[in-house]
Amino acid sequence: MTEVRGGSRIEGQAAPLGRRVLRPRQQVEEILRTAVLDGQLRSGERLPPEAELARQFSVSRPTIREALSSLETQGLIRKTPGAGGGSFVQAVDHHALGQILQESMHNMLKLGTVTFNEVAMIRQYLEVPSAALAAANRTEADIQELRDIVQQQKTISVDDPGVPELDAQFHIAIARMSGNRVLASLVYALHRESEPVSYLLLSPEVGRDAVAQHQRIVKAIANQDTVAAETEIANHLTYLRGHFKAAADGIDAS
Repeated sequence: MTEVRGGSRIEGQAAPLGRRVLRPRQQVEEILRTAVLDGQLRSGERLPPEAELARQFSVSRPTIREALSSLETQGLIRKTPGAGGGSFVQAVDHHALGQILQESMHNMLKLGTVTFNEVAMIRQYLEVPSAALAAANRTEADIQELRDIVQQQKTISVDDPGVPELDAQFHIAIARMSGNRVLASLVYALHRESEPVSYLLLSPEVGRDAVAQHQRIVKAIANQDTVAAETEIANHLTYLRGHFKAAADGIDAS
């Protein structure tokens, strides 16, 4: 009889039968996760009610509820309350990644586990190279999109409620033009949660300065000047962070 070492079986004996045994909640979670990731459950599709899932899996409703909560935490499903609500399959792409990251960032900021300055700093570290990539990869349609946003910014007053949204569109568009979808998702999440314009009482002067800075960023990207694009967006973000800090400290930054 030949004995085979190193974790293999002894000749003439059956292979080991033991394997990790999952708890009912883990089994339900694993089956549903696989159904989402292999496309059996499509993006936006509503899952059966908890009672029906409990019947199909022959488990209790609390077990189903735990499995669904875990899948929600992983960003694979979303729960919508109300009569028309339920558990829906979440899109698994870079757009969904940005939204999930934003929600997590929002919760951390609310709980105080990270600070605004930490988020704003890492945002700058990511937006500067994204502007250089945008300059290298932009299309004429991309440039027109940025110019349209800046034109809207020039025509509205600084106290218009649409100012923060236009600013977010501008920066997120540049990150998208980088061609790196993961980078775009990170900038989306960080910008939505650390947008300085949302926290500032903008003066006409600051508003004009910000729009002028946007125009210089667009010019650099249009010229495919990667160095200028990095420089201009770094100057812009530093300017806004300085005004936010001054506003927080009650100091006039002009």
